[in-house]
Amino acid sequence: MNIQDQLQNVNVLSSELLATPEEVKRRLPMTERAAAAVFKSRQVVRSILDRGDPRLFIVVGPCSIHDVAAAREYAGRLKELSARVESTLFPIMRVYFEKPRTTVGWKGLINDPDMDDSFQIEKGIHLARELLLYIGELGLPAGTEALDPIMPQYLSELVTWTAIGARTTESQTHREMASGLSTPVGFKNGTDGSLAASINALQSVRRPHHFLGITQQGQSAVFHTRGNAHAHVVLRGGGGRVNYDAVSIALAERELAQAQLPANIVVDCSHGNSNKDPALQPLVAENCVTQIVDGNRSIVGLMLEGHLKAGSQPIPKDLSTLEYGVSITDPCIDWPTTERLLLQLDRALRDVRR
Repeated sequence: MNIQDQLQNVNVLSSELLATPEEVKRRLPMTERAAAAVFKSRQVVRSILDRGDPRLFIVVGPCSIHDVAAAREYAGRLKELSARVESTLFPIMRVYFEKPRTTVGWKGLINDPDMDDSFQIEKGIHLARELLLYIGELGLPAGTEALDPIMPQYLSELVTWTAIGARTTESQTHREMASGLSTPVGFKNGTDGSLAASINALQSVRRPHHFLGITQQGQSAVFHTRGNAHAHVVLRGGGGRVNYDAVSIALAERELAQAQLPANIVVDCSHGNSNKDPALQPLVAENCVTQIVDGNRSIVGLMLEGHLKAGSQPIPKDLSTLEYGVSITDPCIDWPTTERLLLQLDRALRDVRR
């Protein structure tokens, strides 16, 4: 081995070629039905953000997707419920395939679909795209978190709403990527609870950028963006405090105004705002809707973590013992609670939205 061979890939054990976005889409093509559903749902979310649609959008679903069968069942239930609340609410299914980690842990369906550290990433991409196609065929909008900057090339045309997480809101790479995404994008406040990073992110993402990425054919390319006019803040609490109450909302409105940004606020009812106690999520949502009933017009959306069953479970060594419909990441509210909550919010908002 010559010295030049010792200057690169020193800590890399191996590498594998991955199918290009074009190849994956050839195997799992977008259907006209799904395309029409995504196009329409994106228009709705943009209209909500532009105050053309008075409804509240609700991003609700599992903390993370680990069981496609359970996710399909959840999607079917949410689609049916959506028709019952459509006059006041616009439900979007939370479909998170990638999980950021503070240290280590399961990194999501795309990275490790078999949940055994085998990291069959190409399999994970196929499972994710198959599920998004199924959800699109139902006519149900999907919302996800953009974590890996390459992954949108494989999945983004099937997504209605995108989140940038608290750990990546400060990332220049993610701000540049979000400036080119075709969906509205929500930037969460930092894990310390402050708004500074998300305000900076919104100012950045609304402007044109140039960044490196891959084409549909898998080639490296420089992308030039026009900026994303429908980026907005997501309040998720943090630093040991909540930020969904009326005072916190008013302070966020003031910071957005000072930065000359639209007063569009989405409240994440989980994470810091519920102290990661799923039983508190409905109380956060109810508080936000009470603010709307009392005259607030900056709260445009809510986020909820819900699954078929309540709580969470660790990943067992014997995967056959996993309980169906229970989260393996953050604890969630169960379906009966979700259904009851959305119907309650619908009743509370009818007169206001009319």
